[in-house]
Amino acid sequence: MIEFNNVSKIYKKDFAAVKNINLHIEAGEFLFIVGKSGAGKSTLIKLLLKEINPTEGSIKYNEQDVTKIRKRNLAEYRRKIGFVFQDYRLLPRLTVYENIAFAMEMICCSSKNIRREIPVVLSMVGLSDKAKSYPDELSGGEQQRVSIARAVVNRPETIIADEPTGNLDPETSSEIMKIFNEINKRGTTVIMATHDREIVNNYQRRVVELKNGLILRDTKSGGRVNEPKKD
Repeated sequence: MIEFNNVSKIYKKDFAAVKNINLHIEAGEFLFIVGKSGAGKSTLIKLLLKEINPTEGSIKYNEQDVTKIRKRNLAEYRRKIGFVFQDYRLLPRLTVYENIAFAMEMICCSSKNIRREIPVVLSMVGLSDKAKSYPDELSGGEQQRVSIARAVVNRPETIIADEPTGNLDPETSSEIMKIFNEINKRGTTVIMATHDREIVNNYQRRVVELKNGLILRDTKSGGRVNEPKKD
């Protein structure tokens, strides 16, 4: 479904954020991308979203060469991918319902579809009673649930989550992970960048670990992130 073939990204001053990456992700997989800050996780995500282009190599999404997508076709491509941010990025002056509706309006969904789909996704994330609330009336965990609902409401093929539990306590993080797990069970590919070793170890999914822009390891059948060695 997703293929990185010999992908490198070199920024100014000859800094290589990722180096000769080869990575194949099958439809329906749940993949953790782990590594310290600066390892290349964010660059990998930006390349897949075509926010930046690789210096070398090719990226394919369902056989479509992402590097060759023209600007006028970029919005159509990105509709296939839902994105969940660490800091939620909800619109503060809109209610929960309106935040999710906005994502649907952006791709010209009808009012009928909006009225039908939003209650479904709010139920899925356990916020049916919060439709009229504003973001500042919600806890961090609730705001992240809204962010997830917004990401899935247009039924993307793939969800990318960048540190989605980074601002949450362990109990809330566990609840958020259960939602992602359920989304994945429904057939959606989930790619999650995270620093949370406990989450990765608990869910035992495929782990791709990056270090200095290189793939250090790829546990295709699920793996653990070890405690760092002490000097």
